[in-house]
Amino acid sequence: MDINFELYKTFYIVAKSGSFSAAARELFVTQSAVSQSIKTLETQTGSTLFIRGAKNVKLTSVGEMLYSHVGQAYALLKTAEGKMLEMQSLGSGEIRLGVGDTILHHLLIPVLQKFINKYPNIKIQINNRTSPGIIDSLKSGAVDLGIVTLPVADKAIETPEFRDVEDVFVASSRFNHLKGRDVSLNDLTSLPLLLLKKDSSTRRNLDLYFTSKGLSIAPEIELESMELLVELSRIGLGIAHVLKESVVDAIRKEELFILKLAEPIPPRKLGIAKLRNVPLSPSAEVFTSMLLSS
Repeated sequence: MDINFELYKTFYIVAKSGSFSAAARELFVTQSAVSQSIKTLETQTGSTLFIRGAKNVKLTSVGEMLYSHVGQAYALLKTAEGKMLEMQSLGSGEIRLGVGDTILHHLLIPVLQKFINKYPNIKIQINNRTSPGIIDSLKSGAVDLGIVTLPVADKAIETPEFRDVEDVFVASSRFNHLKGRDVSLNDLTSLPLLLLKKDSSTRRNLDLYFTSKGLSIAPEIELESMELLVELSRIGLGIAHVLKESVVDAIRKEELFILKLAEPIPPRKLGIAKLRNVPLSPSAEVFTSMLLSS
């Protein structure tokens, strides 16, 4: 049997008020419409739900049983409605964010701090993923939105641009002979390079750029962590390709320097990824707006 929620709502209001006329006033319908709804529900359930009196009605034993269950359902729906309104006003809610650790550490912390200060009751769940992993997490429903390297070819994903970031090659004093020189891309290929693994979008973009110049890269070391690349570069193990913001302190302390390339590598674009045609929650919408204005 299909459930007609309007019939059960009418039944609940009649049972609660004890009167067809009172229920009609609360529901803003005619008394005859209320009476017809109750008759329809009794026909569908095959049970008499009310004992009709001259002015009032009283529940039958079957009606009492039904009222106890409908009352619980009605209370749950009212609670859900209240929670929805609370979420709309950002009094509660949750954001599930997919982001790589380097972008999180160097670009998102100020935005997250601003957001939680303004909306302390919104829970933020952070899933540490590479860009391909974030796309998979979006499609599986594990995250609501993520910060990814563009472009994203998957048509199911929408990716408004977030910001441009610059990746640089950095070296320690071991490579001081390169300091201040224009280093060609061809020269770079013969140096001990420390790069992210091939499954990262940062590495993929770098490989594509070198390929477009007719060159290929054979790194000395490949790692999943950009922070470790910085540390290995700091001790002189090689020349690391990292996010510029990740080496600000090391450069200020003169532990590392940025190689000057004869052909500067174009900046990398970041996007805010979400499922296309799937609306974000109010809290995720506000967080996205905050990201775009940061």
